[in-house]
Amino acid sequence: MLVLVAAAVAALVVQGRYEAEQGAENRSLAAAEAFAHAPGTAAALQSPDPTARLQPGAEAARRGSGVDFITVLDRQGVRLTDPRPELIGTRAEGVERAARGETFTETFHGDPTDAVRAVVPVRDGDGRVVGMVSAGIQFDTLGQVLNQQVPMMLAAAVGALALATVGTALVSRRLRRQTHGLGPAEMTRMFEHHDAVLHAVREGVLIVGGDGRLLLANDEARRLLDLPADADPRPVTDLGLSPALTRLLVSHEPVSDEVLPAGERLLAVNTRLIEPYGGAPGLVATFRDTTELRALSGQAEVARGRLTLLYEAGVRIGTSLDIRRTAEELADVAVPRMADFVTVELLDSVLRGEEPTGAVRRMRRTALSESQAGHPLQPVGDLIQFLVADTPMVAALERGKAVRVADLNSAHDWRAHDPEGARQALEYGIHSLITVPLRARGVVLGMVNFWRGAGSPPFEEEDVAVAEELVARAAVAIDNARRYAREHALAVTLQRSLLPRDVPDQDALEIAWRYLPAQAGVGGDWFDVIPLPGFRVALVVGDIVGHGLHAAVTMGRLRTAVLNFSSLDLAPDELLSHLDEMVTLLDARTSSNSHTDGAPVTGATCLYAIYDPVAGRCTLSRAGHVAPAVVDPHGRVTFPDLPLSPPLGVGGHPFEAGELDLPEGSRLVLFTDGLVEDRGRDIDEGLRMLRSAVAGPDRTPEETCRTVMDTMLPGHPSDDVALLVARTRLLDPSRVAAWDVPFDVTAVSRIRTEVSRRLDDWGLEESSFTTELVLSELLTNAIRYGAPPVRVRMLLGHTLVVEVSDGSNTSPRLRRAATTDEGGRGLFLVSQFADRWGTRYAAKGKVIWAEQTLGRTAEPDPAALMDELAW
Repeated sequence: MLVLVAAAVAALVVQGRYEAEQGAENRSLAAAEAFAHAPGTAAALQSPDPTARLQPGAEAARRGSGVDFITVLDRQGVRLTDPRPELIGTRAEGVERAARGETFTETFHGDPTDAVRAVVPVRDGDGRVVGMVSAGIQFDTLGQVLNQQVPMMLAAAVGALALATVGTALVSRRLRRQTHGLGPAEMTRMFEHHDAVLHAVREGVLIVGGDGRLLLANDEARRLLDLPADADPRPVTDLGLSPALTRLLVSHEPVSDEVLPAGERLLAVNTRLIEPYGGAPGLVATFRDTTELRALSGQAEVARGRLTLLYEAGVRIGTSLDIRRTAEELADVAVPRMADFVTVELLDSVLRGEEPTGAVRRMRRTALSESQAGHPLQPVGDLIQFLVADTPMVAALERGKAVRVADLNSAHDWRAHDPEGARQALEYGIHSLITVPLRARGVVLGMVNFWRGAGSPPFEEEDVAVAEELVARAAVAIDNARRYAREHALAVTLQRSLLPRDVPDQDALEIAWRYLPAQAGVGGDWFDVIPLPGFRVALVVGDIVGHGLHAAVTMGRLRTAVLNFSSLDLAPDELLSHLDEMVTLLDARTSSNSHTDGAPVTGATCLYAIYDPVAGRCTLSRAGHVAPAVVDPHGRVTFPDLPLSPPLGVGGHPFEAGELDLPEGSRLVLFTDGLVEDRGRDIDEGLRMLRSAVAGPDRTPEETCRTVMDTMLPGHPSDDVALLVARTRLLDPSRVAAWDVPFDVTAVSRIRTEVSRRLDDWGLEESSFTTELVLSELLTNAIRYGAPPVRVRMLLGHTLVVEVSDGSNTSPRLRRAATTDEGGRGLFLVSQFADRWGTRYAAKGKVIWAEQTLGRTAEPDPAALMDELAW
C-alpha cells in the first residue's frame, strides 16, 4: 500500500505537471491565436514600422491573458515585439513550421528560456503567411504552481493511505467477482494463450486503439510489416507502413481479405472493430502472406489475357474484304496489349490482289499501330527491303517461323541493314522485337514486326506463340481479301469493258451520262447511244436482275444483241420482240443445262428509243422499264404515259411503241430504277425528287446529271444506277430536200438535175457526180423492182445522206453478177462510191439509204470496178 501511495503521489505530481503543461499549452495557444487573428495584426506586420504598432498591444495582451510572453515574429522568425526589449531583432528558434502555415504547440528548451509555447501563423486577406505570433509560459512559472500543490498532494496521500486499508478488502472482493472466480491456474492458461498469439501464430495480429496508436503487435505482424522495435504505442501513421495500409488502419472500417502491398509482399488484410464486442474502442487487424498465391494468380491472369487477345483477334481481324483494312486491324488488335508498336509489310503483288511473287525481300509498309508518338519507324507506304542476310527479318523469312530478339541493345545483327535507323530506335527506347512471316497456303504474303519500347518488359518465349497465332489468323483473312480483290477487279474490268467508254459523235442529241455501280461493285445496269441512218439516234437503258459477275456478263450479252438488232434498223417494238425471244432462248438453255450455275435472265428490263432530228419525233418502247422524264425547253417536267410491256423473257405479250414530239432544246432523261427506288424511299417519292432535280430551263445535260446524282444518291447506293440525259436538236429545214418521184424511169434524169442543183446550193459541187451516180442506181432500182409511191430525200449534216423510199417490202441485196447478166451491178456501184448504205423498213414499204463523208470523194477499188464493168 505504501508503494501504491508513493506511486499515487508521484502520479499526482506527474499528473499535476502534465496538467500544468497542458493548461499552459492551451492558454498559450489561445493567447497566440487571439493576437494573431486580432484585427489589424496582419496590416501592422505589413506596415513600415511593425514594432512600434504591435509592441504596446502585445504587452497589453500578455498581461491580460496571464502568459509570460507574447512575441510577434516576421516570416523569417525575427522578433518584432518581446517583453524583453533587448531581444527585439533577434531570431527565434524552431518556428519554421509556422512560417509554412502550420499552428503548433510544444515544450521549448533553449534561449532565452525553457517554456511551453504556441506559435500561430498570421495570414493576410489572400491567405499568405505574413508573420507569426508566439505565446508561452516559462517552466519557472509552472514550478511555482506545482510547489503550491505539493502540500495538498501529501495530505491527499495520507488520506489515501488511510483509505487503502479499507479499500484493499473491497478491491480484492471486486477482483474475484470480475474474474468470475478464476484462480491462478486459469489466469495462467489465459496468459499462455495470449503468449501463443503473440509468438507462435503464423498470422499477423495488430491491435490499434481508438486514438490510432498501436496497442499490440505479435511477432508475425512485426515480421510481415517490418515494424521497428519500439512500434507500440506509437501512432500507426509513424510506423512507415504503405499509404494504403495506413489509411485502412486509421479508417476503422471493417474489410475482408483485401490484398495490399507491404514492401515486396502482398498481404491479405482483415480488420474488425473491438467496441461492438464489449472492448474499448479500437481495431483488430490480421495479416496473411499471399505473395506466392498472387504470383500464381498473376500467371493465370496473363494466360487468360492472352486467350482473350486471341479471341478478340478472331472477332476483329477480317471484318472486311479490304487488304489494307485487314492489316490495320491486325496492328490495332496487338497494340498496346501485345506490343507498343506493330508494323505490317505486304508484297506489292498482294496489295494489287495478284498472286504472291517470289521476290519476298521487297515489301510495302501497309499498316503501323503505335502507343506512343514520335517514334523513328518508317511510315506507311514506304518500301521495306530485307537485303542483309543475318537480320532477324531475313532469318524469319528463310526459316518460315517467328524470330525473337529479347534485347535489341545487345543484338548487333539487326543493325546491319540500317545502322542509323537502328540507332534512332534504340535512343527512342525500343528494346525488344518479334518478327513473324505472314504466310498463307505455304506462300509468303508479307511480314509482321512486334516492337516493345521503354516501360514495357522484353518479349518472352510465350509471347512468340501468341504472335504466331495472331499472324496466322490475319494471314488467312488477308489472303481471302487478296483473292476477293483479284476476282472483284476482274469483274469490274469485265463490266467496264462491256459498257460504252464514251458516246459516239452525232448531230441529233447533246448527251451526258452517269453510271454508278451498287455496293457490290459489279451490276447489270447498262446504257447505250447508237447512231442510226438518217441522223437518227437510238437511246438504250436496261437493267439486269441481280448483281455480280453473272449480271455483268448477261448485261454484255444483251447489249451486244441490241447493237446487232439496231444494225437492222428495226423499230423499237420490233427490236424488243427479238430481244425478248433471245432472252427466252437463253433461259431455256440455262434451265436445260445441268452443268451451268447461271441465273435466269427473265425479269430484265429495257427501254429503247429512236430520236429523228428531222421530224423532232422520238419513238419509244419499253419492256418492264420505268418511263423516262421529259423536260420541255421551259423547264417543265412530265412523265409521259407510254405503253408498258412485260419484262424480257416473260413471253406471250406483244410489244407496243409510243411517240413523243420533242421541241428543240427538250431534255429526255432515261434512267434505271436504282435512281428513284431505294430501301429508304418508294418509287413515287423517288420520282418526285427526280422531277425537282431536273426541272428548270437552260440546263445542259452535264449539269442535269450532276444535279441528279448529288441530290438523289448516297455515296454507295444499294442498287446500280444508269442515267442518260439527251437534249434534242433539230436538223435545219434548209438542209433537208425531198422530192416525190413519178413511177417512171424517165423521171430519173429530172430528179438528178434537181439534186445537182440542190448540191450546188449547198456548196457540194465536188460531190455531185458521186451523189448523182448513187441516186441514179437507187432510184432506178426502186422504179424497176419496187412499187409506188417513190420518194427521194437528201439530208445534210456532218455527212450527206441520200434516201430512196418505195412501197415495196422487197429487200435488195448485194451480189456478184455473172458475165452474161445484163443487170445486178447497181448496188455494187453504190457500195463502192458510198461510205455506208443499207435498208430499213417502214410501216409501208422500205427505204434504201446511202451515206457519204463530206470533203472526201469516194475512191472505189479500180480492179473490182473494172471486173464488174467488163461485161
